[in-house]
Amino acid sequence: MSSFLLWLRLALILLLIVVNTLLCAVPLLAVGVFKAVLPFAAVRRACNPVLTGLAESWIAVNSTMMDWLTGTRVQVEGGEGLLRDGHYLVLANHQSWVDILVLQKVFNRRIPLLRFFLKRQLFWVPVLGLAWWALDFPFMGRHTRKEIARNPELGRRDIEATRRACEKFRDIPVSVMNFVEGTRFTPAKHASQASPYRHLLKPKSGGVAFVLDAMGEGLHAILDVTIAYPGGRPSMVDLMANRVPQVRVHIRQRPIPAELAEGSYQDDRAHRARFQQWMNGLWEQKDADLKRMLGEDGPVAG
Repeated sequence: MSSFLLWLRLALILLLIVVNTLLCAVPLLAVGVFKAVLPFAAVRRACNPVLTGLAESWIAVNSTMMDWLTGTRVQVEGGEGLLRDGHYLVLANHQSWVDILVLQKVFNRRIPLLRFFLKRQLFWVPVLGLAWWALDFPFMGRHTRKEIARNPELGRRDIEATRRACEKFRDIPVSVMNFVEGTRFTPAKHASQASPYRHLLKPKSGGVAFVLDAMGEGLHAILDVTIAYPGGRPSMVDLMANRVPQVRVHIRQRPIPAELAEGSYQDDRAHRARFQQWMNGLWEQKDADLKRMLGEDGPVAG
């Protein structure tokens, strides 16, 4: 494909995405403002399904465009018995912004709408920031350990933001999404961490522990999702340029260990050690899954 045709293709796809976003975001924001102005339980219960339906329609159109405008094949293993009205904690590895589109395509209208913990700065993204606010996506400070060590109040703010978000989620079917590595995989990050996993960064357990602590028995299960790109880790441009031939997704539904849903991750050192050991076990299994999904001689996920 010539450079001109590539840029023309990218421009047309972006235009379609913008049009779809505006068509869904305008009514979504109107309903979101109505819900905020009248913060009553009955109003919230009436508005939430409308907001969710608009978001799912936006995702469905984006997924259809992905099917029509690219040759990308998404192969899914597992995922039987999912509940449309369930309460899930979804854990996944993270390699690319393409991961989000893949997750939305795989789970849209099969489980409740995926809700991500977002960096606070993303609130200012035009249109989308307000849409995420209307959908009750929690915005977090995402402070580093050094920043929290200098000012512990920053960590407490993020914990409180997690609790407030989870309180809202108790009343509606929800899928709380967590990229446990905390950032996208790159070879440089992998090397700097001295990660013990071939295809993964080290997992960060704190966010998962806070969600389990805040929601308690309100969650039905954990959806452990592994995403693999046999052709190599792609960018969004690669996807739009039709350079992503295949995506493989493995879904493993796991029960929530009762002993991990209780206890203080922040204050109880023994509980924190048990939690981290459990998370490391999940990541060892995920790394083995990735080796199988990519093939023993396949490229490292990066």
